[in-house]
Amino acid sequence: MTISDDNDLTRLKEIGRIVAATLEAMGKALEPGMTTSELDRIGRGLLEAAGARSAPELAYEFPGATCISVNEEIAHGIPGERRIARGDLVNIDVSAEKNGFFADTGASFAVPPVNRAIERLCRDGRRAMWTGLQQVGAGKPIAGIGQAIGTFARKKGYSLVRNLASHGVGLSLHEEPTEIATWPDRSERRIMTDGLVFTVEPFLSMGAEWAENGDDPWTLYSNPEAPTVQYEHTVIATRNGPLIVTLAA
Repeated sequence: MTISDDNDLTRLKEIGRIVAATLEAMGKALEPGMTTSELDRIGRGLLEAAGARSAPELAYEFPGATCISVNEEIAHGIPGERRIARGDLVNIDVSAEKNGFFADTGASFAVPPVNRAIERLCRDGRRAMWTGLQQVGAGKPIAGIGQAIGTFARKKGYSLVRNLASHGVGLSLHEEPTEIATWPDRSERRIMTDGLVFTVEPFLSMGAEWAENGDDPWTLYSNPEAPTVQYEHTVIATRNGPLIVTLAA
């Protein structure tokens, strides 16, 4: 969507704060021994208490309020009876709707004890996202996001998953502009317009280049199998640069 007035901005900021607070609380609650279903119930309770609805449930009938992916799972993991263990790498993706507006955020969490390589991957995954966000602004090329993230990943010795892209968001969970590459894409010619709302969500990996389907209709796995992290914000392109709406208060 493109923000058209202050009312749009107010409502988008509201749902942005809700998903950000939910993600933050789920990350703090994460501990060894709990199931991903138990963690998802925490997220559901927080969304419902804030008057929001799970976006993947609403839009796609996803079997969970949030997406929780562990280790070899890198996206769209279904909450269930899998128990989180010490040393696991857990991605939590929270998207929701309130008053007709949608926001989307996510982060990866390493469950202690954490080895140095995974600790570094998490730190650099967040840095990769911010590198992309710094390229956001009205009148700037969308391609600049992937170019900057690609340069960062290459210098640090990482790969990027190239079939999971950023996307427009706001009046629905996924909308125009679609398929915003978080890797270098020479074919990208689009320009960010003032008020354009979308996500920036690179998947930084220690070797994976693709996400592939598994046994269920939802969960995606790294290919080749390798530790992979995702960090995501919903952002508005403005004449003054990026306006991030999914920051926790």
